[in-house]
Amino acid sequence: MIAQLRGSIVSIASSALVLDVHGVGYAVSVPERTAQMLREGEDALLHTSMIVREDEHSLVGFTAPDERDVFDLLRSVGGVGPKSALGVLNQLTVDEIAQALADEDDGVFRQVSGIGPKTAKLIVLALQGKIAEPARTPTFTAVDQTLGRSDQNAIVQALVGLGWSERVAKKGVQDMVESLPEGETPGVPELVRRALQLLGPQTVREETR
Repeated sequence: MIAQLRGSIVSIASSALVLDVHGVGYAVSVPERTAQMLREGEDALLHTSMIVREDEHSLVGFTAPDERDVFDLLRSVGGVGPKSALGVLNQLTVDEIAQALADEDDGVFRQVSGIGPKTAKLIVLALQGKIAEPARTPTFTAVDQTLGRSDQNAIVQALVGLGWSERVAKKGVQDMVESLPEGETPGVPELVRRALQLLGPQTVREETR
């Protein structure tokens, strides 16, 4: 099996390229956004997965080994072929896929062409726990200009204590701050109350991960 290729890029199409490795040209399918990052004439290292069929052998390549590994995991799910798996990685990063699995969110997979509701749910069920969940960071880039970091953390912890997950709590804080009238700076208790109003009774309370 060919797991890695290093060579010079001879040509690039929208979702494929030809890589010259010591005089041998390898045709490699790649995600479209990967193709957009590469340039003809440049050297490239591709981590590859070899697709073996009765009528053809083909290569799919990625610039990062974790993308290749996730591609192979996706193909292990019933109903997900190489084209669909490549479509997922063209639309989602590895971290976004991992987060969707951790959140049991099959909706992001339904947005990929060729993947229906049943297959999307199967991806979540089959791969949950097989891809490490991305580290959660305490940054609030959209709200830093309005609230201090300590106030942000205090509001989030209050919401977590009331039953919401940290992810949902952070999103509630961000939405709440963005809805504040310009120049208005209520205290933390009032901000907690407003965040609760935005989250509302319809929000699903998740277990804190």
